[in-house]
Amino acid sequence: MSSYEDRLKALRAQLVRQKLDGFVVPLTDEHMSEYVGAYAQRLAWLTGFQGSAGSAVVLPQEAAIFVDGRYTLQVREQVDAAHWQYESVPQTSIAAWLKDHAGQGARIGYDPWLHTRAWVRQATAALAEKGAELVAVDTNPVDAVWPDRPAPSDARLVVHDDRFAGRSAAEKRAAMADWLTANKADAAILSALDSIAWTFNIRGKDVDRTPVALAYAIVHADATADLYVAPEKMDDAVAQHLGNAVRVHDRAAFADALADLKGKSVVADPERAVAAIFEALEQGGATVLPLRDPAVLPKAIKNEAEIAGHKAAQARDGAALSRFLHWLSVEAPKGGLTEMSAADRLEAFRKETGVLEDLSFDTISGAGPNGAVVHYRVEEKTNRPIETGTLYLVDSGGQYRDGTTDVTRTIAVGEPTQEMKHRFTLVLKGHVALARAVFPKGTRGGQLDVLARQYLWAEGLDYAHGTGHGVGSFLSVHEGPQRIATFGGGDEPLVAGMILSNEPGYYKTGEYGIRIENLVLVEERAIPGAEKAMLGFETLTFAPIDRALVALDLLSREERAWVDAYHAAVFDLVGPQLDGDARAWLKAACAPL
Repeated sequence: MSSYEDRLKALRAQLVRQKLDGFVVPLTDEHMSEYVGAYAQRLAWLTGFQGSAGSAVVLPQEAAIFVDGRYTLQVREQVDAAHWQYESVPQTSIAAWLKDHAGQGARIGYDPWLHTRAWVRQATAALAEKGAELVAVDTNPVDAVWPDRPAPSDARLVVHDDRFAGRSAAEKRAAMADWLTANKADAAILSALDSIAWTFNIRGKDVDRTPVALAYAIVHADATADLYVAPEKMDDAVAQHLGNAVRVHDRAAFADALADLKGKSVVADPERAVAAIFEALEQGGATVLPLRDPAVLPKAIKNEAEIAGHKAAQARDGAALSRFLHWLSVEAPKGGLTEMSAADRLEAFRKETGVLEDLSFDTISGAGPNGAVVHYRVEEKTNRPIETGTLYLVDSGGQYRDGTTDVTRTIAVGEPTQEMKHRFTLVLKGHVALARAVFPKGTRGGQLDVLARQYLWAEGLDYAHGTGHGVGSFLSVHEGPQRIATFGGGDEPLVAGMILSNEPGYYKTGEYGIRIENLVLVEERAIPGAEKAMLGFETLTFAPIDRALVALDLLSREERAWVDAYHAAVFDLVGPQLDGDARAWLKAACAPL
């Protein structure tokens, strides 16, 4: 279709055909994934929005798109205000908006394979106040009017070797079986793609940047399992790896299989399993236990092999990033670089490792004002030159068989202003405060978030995103349940073995963005005379922080010492992997403050 306006008109016409007065379009798939395959990019197709989180509501006369603070600027650039209202979450919600905007007696459609049960209940209750109703559809009306909708990927599954996984799939299923028995359950539904990949030690190529395969699974209390995956994705090596205890079925058979669990007690995760799964289980006569997916916590707590693999991936990735930063220091002053050419060169340095499987997300390559767009994604029409006198923000990562990386650096191109240095240093102070934190076992990520914000807050500044997210092991770059945030999560106790990001930032709309991101490992911390078991963070990411942006007078002696020790560690680990000019540059970049 020629324009987004035409697409909106086509959807409205389809809603009339389906006897609906509105429809909700979330950015997810039937696995509640954050990053989705091309076939599930309904929100992008309908609106033009390219972010990784958002939803839309279409009514006969009006339509709204809902995004969080990361996308406030981006949504205005990509989605036409003539046809869409911009709404911010969590300040407002789809349910609250529908209560205000849906007509009396309206029938608002939703796809039960794309929403949680909690959302359905919330929206149903809100609409009931208007005498309106929420209606589950059998056919998604967006799919009905999307003429060239891509088919789901048919890429083959691949085996994730036990030397990277650290535990065999059989061991993982046995542990799950023990958990099911302890919870008086017969089976658990796994619908989150990273949970399935982790549980069965398999990976896939069905979602860009995340090595997962489209599948469902049911794990039973006898440690056997049923895996539902398209037949063309299987081969002999995967079948042999899965073994006789895993029965393989066509993915299309999953919905009907839920009815076969009649009389059983079945675990389904309210956050990760869609409403349609709960409805099918209950209609089939199963007793549903709304408990967390049993893969989530063990997946988050990395074992020795995963930690060792992650450190190897970080050492390799840090060298690739350092080569890029050296290259940038030589080429940027000459002029001619753009956000896209820089992102391409960084990817090339990672590919030169010879073991890069994919990027872990689309590189955020933001020059000047584009750096202030928190989850900026460069494209031809927004591609800016990297100019002298500006800041350049690059947030990037790699997927390697042994680990997933995610790192952000902010670079001064030419001489930074005093304001840039001042605000960069406030961000740096917050980063160091979190990196140095020591805290009792049982502490939640939300309790630590203020450490990273305190220096910005003291000057009336802040940033509209969380400070830290979990990271997978050759899996999702955003992995729960742990987070460091005061909103949208952060209530999970941190446990030794979890990996998180440490990424405070500051964004001046229309001018520049600053973010400093390293990954950290939660570790046990022995403190002489301590009366409690304590934890702290080991920094895992190694690449220089731009010394030209540091206002030394704002740093305490302890903060300077941390930065100097960090840079010494960067040079010790990365220096031997570089030579010639790049090594000499790194030595200078890592010199004591």
